[in-house]
Formats: sequence, C-alpha cells, structure tokens
Amino acid sequence: MNEIAAKATIRPRRRLIASRLAPYLLLQVLIALATILGLRLLQPSDPEDFALGGISLREDGAAHPVTLPHFTSSRYSLANPPLYTGAFTFRNSGAGWSVYLPRFSNAVEVAVNGIVVLDSRRDSNANRPDRNTPQIAAVPASLLHDGSNEISVRLFVWGPLKGFLDTVYVGPDAALRPAFETRTLLFVTLPVVFSAWQSILAVILAIMWLMRRHEPVYGVLAVAMVLGVVQAFVPPPVPPVTTSRLAAVLLASAPIESALIVVFALLFFGRSWPRYGTLLFLPGVVVFVAGLLGGPPLPRILFLVLGIPMVGICLLVMAGITAAQVVRRLDAASFTLGCAVTIVLICWIHDMLSVFEIMSNERIFVSRLSYSAMLVAIGAGLTWRFARALNQVDGFASQLVTRVREAEERLKASFAREEERARAAALANERTRLMRDLHDGLGGQLVSIVALSERGHEGATITDAARAALKDLRLVIDSMDDIGGDLMLALGSWRERAAMQLRPHDIALDWRVATPQGLPLHPELRPWHVIQIVRILDEAVTNAVKHAQARNVAVTIETLDGGEGPYGVISIADDGKGFALAGEGTSQTARGLRNMRSRAARCGVTFELNSDSSGTRVRLQLPQVFPDSDAAAG
Repeated sequence: MNEIAAKATIRPRRRLIASRLAPYLLLQVLIALATILGLRLLQPSDPEDFALGGISLREDGAAHPVTLPHFTSSRYSLANPPLYTGAFTFRNSGAGWSVYLPRFSNAVEVAVNGIVVLDSRRDSNANRPDRNTPQIAAVPASLLHDGSNEISVRLFVWGPLKGFLDTVYVGPDAALRPAFETRTLLFVTLPVVFSAWQSILAVILAIMWLMRRHEPVYGVLAVAMVLGVVQAFVPPPVPPVTTSRLAAVLLASAPIESALIVVFALLFFGRSWPRYGTLLFLPGVVVFVAGLLGGPPLPRILFLVLGIPMVGICLLVMAGITAAQVVRRLDAASFTLGCAVTIVLICWIHDMLSVFEIMSNERIFVSRLSYSAMLVAIGAGLTWRFARALNQVDGFASQLVTRVREAEERLKASFAREEERARAAALANERTRLMRDLHDGLGGQLVSIVALSERGHEGATITDAARAALKDLRLVIDSMDDIGGDLMLALGSWRERAAMQLRPHDIALDWRVATPQGLPLHPELRPWHVIQIVRILDEAVTNAVKHAQARNVAVTIETLDGGEGPYGVISIADDGKGFALAGEGTSQTARGLRNMRSRAARCGVTFELNSDSSGTRVRLQLPQVFPDSDAAAG
C-alpha cells in the first residue's frame, strides 16, 4: 500500500515538473536561436571596396602569400614578429586617406612607404583581445604618391592564442571612418558604458549590503561587479613591459567573478551552499597565485586551460540553478535570470569556437560584453527590488501611521470614557464615604440627642450632644474642601476648632511647626484621608480633656527624611496623668484607642501611643503616598 501511495504521489509531481520545465526549455532554445541570429545580423559591415589584396607574410625568415583574415602562430617572444606586406593604388582627389584595421591581436605597427603611421601599443584599449578594438590612422599626404604605394603591418603576438589579423583597408578617410566609428561604438564605447553602469551599481549594492547585513546577496554581487570593473578599466600590461602581477589579477578575476555569480544565484534563490562549492574558486586562485609566482606566460596558459573552462562551467551551473528554480516556483525572477544566462552562455560558446578556430572568420569576442550586460541587468533588478521594498515599507509606514492615529483617537475616546467612569466612581465613593461618616458621626450624635430628650435629661446634656453633632458636621464639610494635597490647610482649620474645645477647660494649645515646609504635599490626598486623620487628632484632644486632667496640649508638625524620601509626622502630647495601656480592653478609653488605630490603618498612617505619669503622647507618621482606598485597614 505504501508503494502504491508513493507512486501515486510521484506521478503528479513528475507531470508538474514536465509542465513547467518543457516551456522553459523551449523558451531558452528560442532565446539561443535569437542570440545566434543577432550575432550574425549585428556584424558591422566594412568598406570592401578598399580592402587590400595580394598580401605576403614574412615569418621565421620565409615569405609566402596569404589571404586576410589570417591566423599566425602563437608566441611569447616579441623578436622577429610576423610581417604582412602589400600594396595599394593612390589617386589624388584632394581628400585625406587613412589606414583602417577592424580586428587584430595583440598589437600592430603599420608603416606606409617605410614610415610608421600607426602603433597600437600606444593605446592601452587596443591591446585587449576581449574588446576587438579597431584602429584607424590618417596617412600624411606627403607619404603618398600617385600610383602604387607600399604598406606593411607588423603583428605583435604574445600569449597562448594564435595571432590574428583581419582585412586591412586603405582609402579615403570619409569612406573608412563610418565603419571605424560603428565598431568603436559596439566594441569600445558600449563595453565602457556597461562597465560604468556596473561600477555605479556596485557602489549602490555595497551600500545596500551595508544597510542590510543580513542579506549577503547584495555584497556578493557587488564584489563580482567590482572584479568586472577591474577587468574593464585596468589596462593590461603591454610587452616589453612585464607586469605579471597585474596580468594575474586581470586574468584571475574572470573565473572568480563567475564563481561569485554562482554564489549570488544560490543566495538569491535561497538555496543551500553545496559541500564542494568552494572548488569553483580554485581555478581563479590557481591563476592568481601562478601569476604572482611564475613568469608572464604561465598565468595566460593556466587561464586558457583552467579559467576559460571554469567560466563555462559556472554558466552551466547557473543555468541548472535557474531551471531548478523555475520548476520549484515558476517566478519571473528565475525566468529573467535564466534567459540572461542563456544569452551569456551562447556568447561564451561563440567565443570558444572562435578561439579554437572552428569559426575561422569570427574572431570577435562578445562574452565579456554580454556578461557585463547580464550583471547590469541583475544589479538593476536588485536595485529595483530594493526600491520596491522601500516603497512597500513607506506604504506600510503610512498605513501604520493612519492606523496608529485611528487607534490613538479610539484610545482618547476610551480614555475619556474611562476617565468619566473613574470620575463617577470616585464621586460615588466619596458620597458613600460621606454618608458613612455622617452616619457614624453625626448620625450617632443625633440619636444621642433624641435619646436624651426622650429620657428628660437636662438641657446642658442635650446642648453638649448637639454641639458635638454640629462639630462633627463641620468636620465632614471642611474635609470636602479642595486643599490641593496640602494637609496643612486642613490642620489649620482643625487648630481653630481644637483651641475652641480646649479654651473652656483652661487648657493651653502649644502649636509648633518644626520644619519650614510643614508637611509634604500629597497630590493623592482625598477627603476621607483628611477625615480619618482629623478624627484621630480629635480623639487625642478629647482624651486629654476628659481623662488626662492636663493643663497643656502640644501639637508638633515636622517633615523628616527617610530612606525612600521625606515623610510627615504629627505629634500630640499632653501633661496629664496618663493611663494604663493594658488591662482596659472593655473600657471606653480602650475602644477609643482601637478606633484611632483602625482609622490610622485605613489611611496608611503609622500610629504610636505612649502614656505614663508624665502624660500621653500620640505620634502619627504619614505615609509617603496615601492609599487610594481604605483596604489598608486589612
């Protein structure tokens, strides 16, 4: 059963792969045919009417006739270079004449009637076989004479490839100049433009990588582009100057650049790096090391044997990676990159056929140009993708700002509602506490008045009860005043009431504020906090009047510094006879003390009581922050 299920799963998968791979391969075949056709059609035309014929070649001490274009043997010595000689007929028409060479390798020296008119070694761009740089030189009229004139071309060859000389054209400058300018545009200007774009994109990609270190794809492509720019703008050494180190750098950069492009493709498509992937860099490293340690011929030979095949291998690997990506995702990026790789691969095959003289008259190298074009296209695509990502981020940011603004408005509305609810709840709590305080204080006093009047007590007793009720009512009303968190304002009102209470009993009130600020401000102070503290103070004064037989009552207010900040202290001391703190659990004094402790605990105040024969002392240590509710009573 498992085998049947596995086969049933494999078949749809194979059909999916075939349905995606077949159109992709067909598209690549069409692109390859279009590339071949383009290479044929884009060949620049030369003025065949002015082509030289009857060329003789003198090489290795022997002379024989040849037909241009012509390949000569490879060599590493500039001694006794091949010498091509011929003749042309000059007819003086008043127009200037020129010598035009479409293609050659590696350098040429042209002489007319024994006088040198062109030496390509003076132009660093002309000595690059990958650029197919044309040369044109005006022939001074003083060198020409009517009739037959002699021309000689000395071809300088260095390196493992055979020397090549294309057809030589001599004629009016006006007839030769357009062909020269067309070839210059295609094989000199266009590569320089691509290389300039490549250098700009390399800088942009390097900056993008510095901004996004977690995406090394930008950095890898930037390094590959830098190597391509080095090949484009650094002039190669021209013999007899031997700078093997520079030659090694130029030659080794091509295979290393190709290996970096493979790394880029793997990173771009999110593929894992294979175990033996580092071997792709080995040919470039070998060419570089050989150029640093060996003589000038060695790096060129190794580049022909190792470097050029490695470029083709990397292109084939790239083609395989993109094809696999098309099968997996069928996205536009893999299609685009696959088409670009196919174009470069066809151009590379074209160059290899030219190198090995399979196409004898096609000594035009276009793979470098196509490679640069591919890198520019890839870099532009990455830059576009990065810009699109930034636009998406900006769009998301604007949406986020809008949503945050909407959420802020909703939060403001919710906060306003919650604030209104909190205000209503606080008002209800204050009303509840006010009703409770009125019930506990004024209600009890009124009940006492009613009870006394019903029992027929004397008016003085009823008067005292009514005064106590009025005092409690004033206390509740005064506590409702907005004191802005300054308890000293409430204590000032209490001081007047306490002095009026003590005066009929000939008891002096000693009021002392020990610190300039009095008590600290408490923004969280509520009316019910004030009521509890004032009632504790009232109870202490009442005890001094009724039980202590005191002559003086001292109230001290001060602010002390604690470990967590300043705190206020209120102390009340009398000089009465004192009382015993134990053994009176059922007495009225004991009940009063319990009420004082309970009130202090409800508002977070630390209550201390000491009493002896010298008097009674009550100390209230205020909290640094008053509690929001009386849950502190525990």
